[in-house]
Amino acid sequence: MTHPTDATDPALESANTQREYEVRRADLPLSCPTPEQKLWNSHPRVYLPVEDDGMAVCPYCLSLIHISEPTRPF
Repeated sequence: MTHPTDATDPALESANTQREYEVRRADLPLSCPTPEQKLWNSHPRVYLPVEDDGMAVCPYCLSLIHISEPTRPF
């Protein structure tokens, strides 16, 4: 069995190839790289707080990640 972020897994995207990413609320909690991306050649996975503002910037790769759905007050 291989690790889910293995470099040989063709189902995973390459990490940090864009400077802006859109996610859905269903994707939370948000991490960079995302679980769908390869981790082996990227920075450490960090969790980013996007719930309040609807956007966050990764402190490692400076990617802007925002929620594609409008924010709703609770």
